[in-house]
Amino acid sequence: MIDRRHLLASVGLLPLAACASPARPPVTPAVATTPATTPAPAPVSTPARLPGEVVHGLRDRPMVALTFHGAGPYGLAERVLSTVERHHAHVTVMAVGTWLNRSIADRVTGAGHDLGNHTMHHLDISGMSKDRARAEIEDCAARLHELTGSSGAWFRQSAARHATPLIRELARAAGYRTCLSYDVDSSDFLDPGERAIAGNVLRAVRPGSIVSLHLGHPQTLAALPRILDGLHRRHLRPVTVTELLHL
Repeated sequence: MIDRRHLLASVGLLPLAACASPARPPVTPAVATTPATTPAPAPVSTPARLPGEVVHGLRDRPMVALTFHGAGPYGLAERVLSTVERHHAHVTVMAVGTWLNRSIADRVTGAGHDLGNHTMHHLDISGMSKDRARAEIEDCAARLHELTGSSGAWFRQSAARHATPLIRELARAAGYRTCLSYDVDSSDFLDPGERAIAGNVLRAVRPGSIVSLHLGHPQTLAALPRILDGLHRRHLRPVTVTELLHL
């Protein structure tokens, strides 16, 4: 039987270290007097229910998730959303709580996009005390709930690609099943130019990828048609993280 932990690790949804086990001495098989019953392997379609962090989805489905740091001018955000919708795509916006208002929350969720928690102030959460980090997560969750009736399906830590054990613990306590990371970094926040942004994405993207992008950068908007056309040529459909992870 395939070890469920190794199966999850093979798609990047569980650290390989978690699969380590002590070596076992060989065992001489005994003669069974009754047929052995082998339980079926657990399905791998619900990885977000595991504690910890999701870096990408399954590699055998032709989907990717474009995730956007939610901040910056609202007019620019509107143009980004309109661009992806013209390409019949859906995305995930990880919103900074101080940026959220009812209009933008309704705009994102009303079009079928995911809206998640990217902390209240987008500070270096990994360097905060436990109480301050908890407040960053819970205050943004409360803001989301006030505006949408939900605290959002996803949490992503601010100013860090990966969540620390403390942040994972606090996110779970706030009701988030997992922290959301990514395996493709567009580096668009550095404003390297639209061709560089598109190249960063298209060189690294694979089925199941979660891509990091930002709403508040004009070069990201300029790069989007090139990114979306490139995904279309590879038969990769941009979907929400919820759909990517089949939840």
